[in-house]
Amino acid sequence: MPEIILTAKDLRAGYTTYTVTGGESYREVLHGVSFDIEAGEILGLVGESGSGKSTLARAVLGLLKPASGSISGHVGRPQVVFQDPFGALNPAFTIRRFLEEPLGAAGVRDRAERHRRIEEIGALVGFTDTELDSKPSELSGGQRQRASIAAAILAGPRLLVADEPVSALDVTIVAQILALLKDVRERTGVAILFISHDLNVIYQICDRVMVMRNGEILEINSTRELFHNPQHPYTKELLEASV
Repeated sequence: MPEIILTAKDLRAGYTTYTVTGGESYREVLHGVSFDIEAGEILGLVGESGSGKSTLARAVLGLLKPASGSISGHVGRPQVVFQDPFGALNPAFTIRRFLEEPLGAAGVRDRAERHRRIEEIGALVGFTDTELDSKPSELSGGQRQRASIAAAILAGPRLLVADEPVSALDVTIVAQILALLKDVRERTGVAILFISHDLNVIYQICDRVMVMRNGEILEINSTRELFHNPQHPYTKELLEASV
């Protein structure tokens, strides 16, 4: 039996807005969402803009408290790979120094050990010493995303939330980053919640796929089954539109 590392059950979440007169209103975005994430799997989440994907990501990361329902499991502190790697990196730091900061905060006091860990992670994401000693502005978009992935896996998390991690990249770089994420999964055992609006990208990397619309999960299935035998009419529409 696969190990379940995270379970969302009947999750409802949204946002409260306030007016200048002191009034408030609540808009629910997630309407009873339930799913599991298995250890070491890449679970896709696909849907149109405004479907609730990013709200679900925030809930999984602990950045948004559910109004009801629950998220439970054994993932520790999930890490995130953002759509815009440049915004996630400190422009004043070299990649090496950027990676060193969280290691120090995590209690790795020995400088030689920090450097060893950085070299190890750098090699895992395909960085040379020159790239590690570069600032974000000196790197390409693909290299910056590699640095973002390195930072996310540095502390050995059990779950990554990859929120549209290749949508800002040139099409020639997308395949490289997808291959890197699959390699990271194979070598570290990390599970990945991979969020995208692009079904072609989802097909290349995911083991299972969830289809979301208007804050609800309409269908969950293996990637092969979902693409070749979709059950929900909306899934069929998405697939037809992606051809």
